[in-house]
Amino acid sequence: MSLATLNLAAEADTILAKLGVAPSAYKGGTLAVRSPITGTEIGRLPELTSQQAQSVIDAAQQAFQEWRLVPAPKRGELIRLLGEELRAAKTDLGKLVSIEVGKITSEGLGEVQEMIDICDFAVGLSRQLYGLTIATERADHRMMETWHPLGVVGIISAFNFPVAVWAWNAALALVCGNATVWKPSEKTPLTALATQAIFEKALKRFVAEGGKAPANLSSLLIGSRDIGEVLVDHPKVPLVSATGSTAMGRAVGPRLAKRFARAILELGGNNAAIITPTADLDLTLRGVAFAAMGTAGQRCTTLRRLFVHDSVYDNLVPRLKKAYQSVTIGNPTVDGNLVGPLIDKASFERMQKAIEAAKAEGGAVTGGERVLEAEAADAYYVRPAVVEMPSQCGPVTEETFAPILYVMKYSDFDAVLDLHNGVPQGLSSSIFTNDMREAETFISARGSDCGIANVNIGPSGAEIGGAFGGEKETGGGRESGSDSWKAYMRRATNTLNYGRTLPLAQGVKFDIA
Repeated sequence: MSLATLNLAAEADTILAKLGVAPSAYKGGTLAVRSPITGTEIGRLPELTSQQAQSVIDAAQQAFQEWRLVPAPKRGELIRLLGEELRAAKTDLGKLVSIEVGKITSEGLGEVQEMIDICDFAVGLSRQLYGLTIATERADHRMMETWHPLGVVGIISAFNFPVAVWAWNAALALVCGNATVWKPSEKTPLTALATQAIFEKALKRFVAEGGKAPANLSSLLIGSRDIGEVLVDHPKVPLVSATGSTAMGRAVGPRLAKRFARAILELGGNNAAIITPTADLDLTLRGVAFAAMGTAGQRCTTLRRLFVHDSVYDNLVPRLKKAYQSVTIGNPTVDGNLVGPLIDKASFERMQKAIEAAKAEGGAVTGGERVLEAEAADAYYVRPAVVEMPSQCGPVTEETFAPILYVMKYSDFDAVLDLHNGVPQGLSSSIFTNDMREAETFISARGSDCGIANVNIGPSGAEIGGAFGGEKETGGGRESGSDSWKAYMRRATNTLNYGRTLPLAQGVKFDIA
């Protein structure tokens, strides 16, 4: 089917109606939403005023006051039901993700699967919010730590993972006893409306089955940057998890610090892979291709820098360029297409600017041109670009959110580690090697300085079981698995005296008559 004949607005209408979203929520407003597949408008949402946003947050604070008193395993039951509702809605929500973001079908469905997976994780977590019993120097005393709900958790998400990032945060925040307020990207609010409707179904079932849950436990803020600023500045929001560019983080971080609020910042990534002499090149080719071209290069963890040992460079790189030239590009909802569109014109222009800058530094470019313009003049499909660079210079040290892979030769392992770490960002990384020493060095203290360091897989496609996040200008935040839940709670250290004397710590004496 030609891109010109698609009626994506009608498809979105059908899905939203099926998921329980009223037309008034996404029609007749001022926030226009366009599908990157064709560039056509698929919704026009009413936006909140700043005062309305304040009221939403105040209502969430009231919900928190009640929800924190519900036992954690009972809170986990709500998330179990949310997981069930997501399973039932997976096909529809996944298709809506593809329509609104431009992801291929398997990636749209995969994003919803991430939501389901984190719900499963959070249900188990609801019975494992463990504290510690701590040895005390005082007789007849017990010292321990306990974890308590924190408050309203603000969630600011980016367009590229419009629903999974909400789930990473919300599933943990809710089992930890918090209420959530979500400011989705203004580029992808339809999937947020759908997700909120799915949550409301789960909440309705929870209450019908005897659970106690307040209204306004999960809320949406539809609007632009000014509405996000209300969330960041609100004194009743002790934690904001914000996903986006490093520039966004530079704006959000100081505002939160000014009022001593917590921040989980998931920002830019300029992710690299090192291809060593012992690498399995067939495995490497597949790993690099997905990591660099998947989601049209618009993942936080997209592979953007490739260091190839000079002994295997001439074997690998021509094969890689051939894959780039033959990869199928087009309507992401059609099976067989592997690369969909960029999100918008501005993204395309940034890509072209980066390619021109690379050429000015001596880069040799394969691909990078716009395609399918005749079928969809308002959509921005591009052929992914391989750019062979003489060194790590110019745009190579910057994150361009597009499918550009900068390829460079290396000969010395220690030197390439320095190059790998020689950028401001520190999200994800990988090495392809069959040399145990290289692999272990890469994940050691003197190896990758990123929050994610992989061996023989690419830097993208993280599972929910591990903590997700990075270092340096990536922001330092952690979401999803491992012990990320601790960021959504407050810790109290408790000392209980069950004796009849009052010994003081450190041998202090303070006797009164």
